[in-house]
Amino acid sequence: MNEIVHKNIAMIFDLDGVLIHSMPLHVLAWQQYLAGVGVCCEDIEQRMHGRRNSELVRDLLGDHLANDLVMEHGAAKERLFREMLLKADLNQYRVAGLLEFLQRHEDIPKAVGSNAEPPNVDFVLDRFGLRPFFPVTVNGYQVRRPKPFPDIYLKAAELLRTPPGDCIVFEDSPTGVEAARAAGTRIVGVDTTPTEFHGVDLRIHDFLDPQLEAWLEAQTALSIPA
Repeated sequence: MNEIVHKNIAMIFDLDGVLIHSMPLHVLAWQQYLAGVGVCCEDIEQRMHGRRNSELVRDLLGDHLANDLVMEHGAAKERLFREMLLKADLNQYRVAGLLEFLQRHEDIPKAVGSNAEPPNVDFVLDRFGLRPFFPVTVNGYQVRRPKPFPDIYLKAAELLRTPPGDCIVFEDSPTGVEAARAAGTRIVGVDTTPTEFHGVDLRIHDFLDPQLEAWLEAQTALSIPA
């Protein structure tokens, strides 16, 4: 007869679209910022999902821009995003069930792994009261290559002292899923923004999804001879 024991895992969370439902506010911030520089973009949501600011600035404002100007535009837009979030009703941007999920599994090591600007990562964690759950954060400026490369998730796994294969990544974008898959982690696709996922182990709409707890239990259960 086999005995069921539980092995150690760790969790790594993307920020935008996973810890907060930020896409609507990012869209508003981009629309307002672009209007200020005389640019109109009808499909900003489709163009921005899963991309870094530097890529998006060049896409929206021109590939000819010097690197320092690209950084200035990106930083200015993110300042606007944080100003808007500071004044917003946070309940509009919370992901259902997230806080309860984090509290329920507070014994599992966790990290944030995000392409978001470092000030945004800090601002969101503090504004939404999530800082205590995430002693480890890794952003795209701390590694050589951001998502869709695996570097962020490999670095987070290293800091969590957990093999990538024992890490569960929560992602909302194809770019992030590609990064997690390349890192060799298990992947939960979080469908806060309708997305076509490929290669995820589980797909949920939010952290109230009834599939999540049963699936998570299966990930930690290990059958060994008694």
